[in-house]
Amino acid sequence: MPRVMVLIWTCSMLLFTANLIEGIPGLGVNWGHIASHNLEPTIVAKLLKDNGINKLKLFDSDPSIVKKFSGTGIEIMIGIQNKQLANFSESLDSAKSWVEENVTPLCKADVNIKYVSVGNEVFLTFYNGSFVNSTFPALKNIQKALNEAGVGDKVKVTTALNADVYDSGFQGPSGGNFRDDVRDLMVDIVKFFDANKSPFVVNIYPFINVYQTPTFPIDYAFFDGIAQPIIDNGLEYTNMFDANYDTLVVSLKKAGVPNVKIIIGEIGWPTDGDVHANITMAKRFYDGFLKKMASNKGTPLRPGPIDAYLFSLMDEDLKSTLPGTFERHWGIFRYDGQPKFPIDFTGKNGKLVVGAKGVEYLPTQWCVFNKNNKNKTLVSETFDWACLHGDCTSLGDGSSCNNLDDNGKFSYAFNMYYQMNNQLKEACDFDGLGTIVKKNASEGTCLFPVQIATPKASTLGPAPAPTSTHIKGPASTITPASASIGTGKRFDFMILTSVVGGLLILFILF
Repeated sequence: MPRVMVLIWTCSMLLFTANLIEGIPGLGVNWGHIASHNLEPTIVAKLLKDNGINKLKLFDSDPSIVKKFSGTGIEIMIGIQNKQLANFSESLDSAKSWVEENVTPLCKADVNIKYVSVGNEVFLTFYNGSFVNSTFPALKNIQKALNEAGVGDKVKVTTALNADVYDSGFQGPSGGNFRDDVRDLMVDIVKFFDANKSPFVVNIYPFINVYQTPTFPIDYAFFDGIAQPIIDNGLEYTNMFDANYDTLVVSLKKAGVPNVKIIIGEIGWPTDGDVHANITMAKRFYDGFLKKMASNKGTPLRPGPIDAYLFSLMDEDLKSTLPGTFERHWGIFRYDGQPKFPIDFTGKNGKLVVGAKGVEYLPTQWCVFNKNNKNKTLVSETFDWACLHGDCTSLGDGSSCNNLDDNGKFSYAFNMYYQMNNQLKEACDFDGLGTIVKKNASEGTCLFPVQIATPKASTLGPAPAPTSTHIKGPASTITPASASIGTGKRFDFMILTSVVGGLLILFILF
């Protein structure tokens, strides 16, 4: 989007911020923290309230963050990391201690904790069964600990699962069932959910289908219809989401628990890092999905309201790029809480998005490439080093900064490293290849950011040239290469159904 258009939109947006937005009741958002700089929780709470979003999903349970939502009324799902499951599966005492530290005092402090997600996407085939034996015992122990703490009627356990835990063979949604290797376990888990009034949380990503399958009918990933809807048992499917969702509905019915509540734990569209990851496509996806949520029509097999957490609130510049370079660009908002594009969280074309307020920035200065240096070998090696230890995911094919010339790309890499290092003077050294300037280096659609000022910002290290001893190892223990993969585990992909026959092309994908 040209900067002039951004300015016009931003100015018009300010005219609408006086009225509080009343959002979709079932709408929530994920907030991850795998970033060099994170907004303060109080600013995030205000951002959510200003946009009518009253549900938040976290991937951990840091009390210092969760307690900042006290008194806001925002419903929160906190998380237990996969690496903790073995301990909680074996020890009820450990589960009780965790609840006493992360749940009970916060509930007493007026934090609206609603769910505890015990693990995240634990049955991905990528994990080769690593959490098969620990997940269900951990679920039961955490729920028992919640019950004994006197909050079990209010706080329920669940586990956020990837949609690869069910499939439909070579049929439509009517053929849905849990995956063979975990079917018996999944039946036990969903019956446990049913008995404890816990929801089934599933992550569904149409974008991944488009990203990994060139032949995927792209319109089927969106919500504005396709030329030849898919017919299954007399029901019409015009988008991948409905077909995927109803495959789960059928799977639950076959497990004997047809009424278990379904919550979409993650759904979204990235805005950079791939030819299909851009603002135009993200806006198209969110516009369609939010209108669908607002309509309360549900899906063919389960009409009614849909509960969903959008993924994600903001970009995370330290996430692993193993799934793809788009992985750091899932945010609806930029790293500083400012919206990337117009989005209506009411789903009714009624209100424009409100950006974060009270954000403080580092000085308005940038690190750019010193064009006077003619050592091409050193420049190339230093560029590679800066990208390895910073973030160059916006420079790839089809990305927002791909049109920069070589000098522009060098500058972008240097500036990202510089900003991620809190604008330390040493972070713009690069043996004389970098220089600090006051003029905005942004070009066209390519934003050269100025980082936010945060008290807990990470420091990645100085900026040595590749010839220094640092180039053979990480700049510090906090680098993109060593950052947790977080929620970026969606690279395990399977085309579950591909029936081609005249009028029917059916893709049921996760």
